[in-house]
Amino acid sequence: MNKKPTSLTRRKFIQTTATAALAAPLIIQSCTTGKKILRHACIGVGGMMGLNDLQNFVSHPNVQVVAICDVDENFLKKVLEIVPEARTYSDWREMLQKESENIDSVNVTVPDHNHFAIAYKAIETGKHVYCQKPLCHDVAEVRLLTGASVKYGVKTQLGTQLASSANDQKAVQLIKDGAVGKIKGVYLCSNRPGAEKYRLAGPRPFEGSEPPSNLNWEVWIGTAPFRGYVPDLYHTVLWRSWLDFGTGWSGDIGCHIFDAVWKGLGLTAPKNVIARVQQSWMESPERRADTWPQSNHIKWTFPGNELTESNELQVEWFDGEFYPPKEIQDLFHGETYPPESAMVVGTEGALLVAHGNDLVLLPHDKFKNHRIPNFSERNHYHHFVDACLGGENTGSHFAQTGPMTEAILLGTVAARVPDVLLEWDAANMKITNSPEANQLISRNYREGWNVAGF
Repeated sequence: MNKKPTSLTRRKFIQTTATAALAAPLIIQSCTTGKKILRHACIGVGGMMGLNDLQNFVSHPNVQVVAICDVDENFLKKVLEIVPEARTYSDWREMLQKESENIDSVNVTVPDHNHFAIAYKAIETGKHVYCQKPLCHDVAEVRLLTGASVKYGVKTQLGTQLASSANDQKAVQLIKDGAVGKIKGVYLCSNRPGAEKYRLAGPRPFEGSEPPSNLNWEVWIGTAPFRGYVPDLYHTVLWRSWLDFGTGWSGDIGCHIFDAVWKGLGLTAPKNVIARVQQSWMESPERRADTWPQSNHIKWTFPGNELTESNELQVEWFDGEFYPPKEIQDLFHGETYPPESAMVVGTEGALLVAHGNDLVLLPHDKFKNHRIPNFSERNHYHHFVDACLGGENTGSHFAQTGPMTEAILLGTVAARVPDVLLEWDAANMKITNSPEANQLISRNYREGWNVAGF
């Protein structure tokens, strides 16, 4: 898996193109309206985002949800009130097999550890894929899934919904236009009030209990090492805190906060990354073996380009008990610093992009008459559907967002090996100076859940 990719020969290109053509879904046409119809299947319809995702797809006039899949029967029953004609499944493997000829696309809205297995299998069979963030649980999975999406020629979209907002589109353009000059540094943060309830200290209970009859616990565990069911601890929300299932706070929220900066600056793979975490986690072997740190300060060094001040650019992430430096917060002139935001500091000023809110050029007086580019709001899900039906490509397709997710997940690797500057060889997908960290680039799947070719 760490071998350098070989060049694409003419013969291989023809074979790959033919495979993609054969795998591409056949979009049907409505007999009554004459419109193209996207036959869609929802994998994961409960939890924090499952129902929301389904409702957004249903709201598109050219979507027909023909199948729904969830490990929790209670969620399926609730969703059948919205899509009563949909066929139901508790195992995504069975659904993809039985519905292979009946669906054109899927969305993957399940815990992170099963993203790759589901999305890769769907792409391999020619289905368009909308996948919640982060794209995968591990760096190696992201690399392979990104490549598969290109190989099979399917449409894809990462679930960074606000990437389609007018606010984030404006931010991307302002950065590209050099509105605040050459970029000197970037400060990302997610210090959301009340988020502590999603960050467990751990460690896990020694024993589990019998799962309820409505829950397919075997499929929920999926690729991860098996553990017993514990009520209200893993399913449906708190799985994010556990190494086996989630990617920590930076993995969960990082794709949202980083997206506009990544696209605006046109960043590529980082050169290195280092992280510091809270002392209590570092001093507990039990917690380090089972849960993510509850606070992170991650620092990447990226190659510079024509938009940066120098030939290197540092991007920093702060969450939990770590906050952006006071001098960065003071750029907002005493106003309450947005708890989830990106501050892009340039030679001529700064751009503050608050997650889900407006953007601000700083200092206020200097930029009060600056022309802000005009963009319209668009529905992230509908944009994916339209792309599947032959419209323009999505703004967060995997070839675009995969490399960003790799960088973010490298940050989660650094958090597990704190205070070590990890050197990254992107071409060979290898951390060159830490065998311990390099082992965290991928993981072994549970027996019976391996993915062919991975």
